[in-house]
Amino acid sequence: MILRPRKDDHLIVGKYIGKIVVGVGLLMAVPLITSLIFGEWDTALDFVIGMGACFAFGFGIQIVCRTEKDLRWSHGLVVASGSWIAATVLGALPHWLSGHEGSYLDAMFDLMSGYTTTGLYLIQDLDHISYGLNMWRHLLTYAGGQGIVVIALTFLVKGTAGAYKLYVGEGKDERLLPNVVGTARAIWLVSLTWLGVGAAALAITGLVLGQDPVRALLHGLWVFMGAWSTGGFAPQSYNTMWFHSPVYEVLCIIIFVAGSFNFALHWAVWQGDRKELRRNLEVVSFTVTAFVTVSVATFGLSRLGVYPDAVNLFRKAFYQVMSGHTTTGFSTIYSRAFVTQWGPIAMLATTVAMAIGASACSTGGGIKGIRVGVLTKAYLQDVRRHISPDSAVIVERYHHIRDIMLGDRVVRSALMITLAYVTAYAVLTVLGVLLGYDFTQAAFEGVSAASNTGLSCGITAPAMPTILKWAYIVAMWMGRLEFMSVLALFGHFYAILRGK
Repeated sequence: MILRPRKDDHLIVGKYIGKIVVGVGLLMAVPLITSLIFGEWDTALDFVIGMGACFAFGFGIQIVCRTEKDLRWSHGLVVASGSWIAATVLGALPHWLSGHEGSYLDAMFDLMSGYTTTGLYLIQDLDHISYGLNMWRHLLTYAGGQGIVVIALTFLVKGTAGAYKLYVGEGKDERLLPNVVGTARAIWLVSLTWLGVGAAALAITGLVLGQDPVRALLHGLWVFMGAWSTGGFAPQSYNTMWFHSPVYEVLCIIIFVAGSFNFALHWAVWQGDRKELRRNLEVVSFTVTAFVTVSVATFGLSRLGVYPDAVNLFRKAFYQVMSGHTTTGFSTIYSRAFVTQWGPIAMLATTVAMAIGASACSTGGGIKGIRVGVLTKAYLQDVRRHISPDSAVIVERYHHIRDIMLGDRVVRSALMITLAYVTAYAVLTVLGVLLGYDFTQAAFEGVSAASNTGLSCGITAPAMPTILKWAYIVAMWMGRLEFMSVLALFGHFYAILRGK
């Protein structure tokens, strides 16, 4: 029997959604200050309106939903998924008011893409948007990479027992410290340290390339945010191809590969356990699948003779495939080049890399390396069972921060989420084909959206069908939250309608 949620349940959900939306409003202070510094008064007003909307909704719902009761598991999942919807609808206001979006739906598309660190965008005339709006776009990906719930846990939510439910609801399950609020702050410590070092390195490189100091600093900051968050937003329409610099590309690769790794792995290395880098199942899985997909893409491109020499061939193949595998979405080729130059073999390799994605509890999306590793080990364990005597006891372990027994529960969980991603990829591919797109292109774009990657072969554009915009928004949302909290939200509404 399904129980209908009680008044207390609604109050708890509303209260914490309000807290998270207030956090989104506070984030808008950064682009607001940026706009004031550069004298962009219209843009500043856009963010004042956006902040006002977030505060009115956030504080208003907290006043209406006053309660002292703590979160349960179901509440945490519903809050995590519901707050992303509220944050997308309200956070889209500055985008829409800027005049660079074709509709409010396009603005929400870009917001969801930013929060989920996807990187697909519909904003028009990107090369001429304001500094404040560009700051907001990249801050979205940076904050979204850590998680908007993590923001709330860091600054707005006390370390209650229910805080862990919020944290897990956003698709994370690693505790770096015993207290989950401490874990959220540790995540920010890791990210902000990388921000200082990475943005400085990119800014210095920009200066060497001839950029003026202000532009070099801002581009260094924004490109770092896009790379570290594996978000893929860039300050200009040509993405990272705009820099035409091997050094810039190498720095980007270092940053987005580091950003795609599990925060628990970062923390273990920071604590001095550098052996974790070679022992961790996720790192091993990522290394193997990256090697295979880059090799296949390089082979496909070499057959077509697209690039004049081996250095350029490997440079383009490695950058694009690694950007896809880490679900970053940075690109040094034109979008349509995937179709007109790369051919089906290289596109397939990139699609597979995007589908697998990066690490669990990181800024990346996709199936995740840990699940690929777990399912591979489970398969090999079954092979050993079949070829071993009946009396043999086959025990399999894997290392992920600690040694873990490979049991049925772990395998079932990995398989369930993997099937959810594969289903999402298939649905988006079929929808794209039904709307008239080529199968390879529909699969490429659909996988990119659902895995939160952001590489595009040209389908994502303001003129794309409205139904596809909605489908990609939902896919980005579900993929980033790894489905469970979204399904919990649907179940919550179902229980309201049909519960006893």
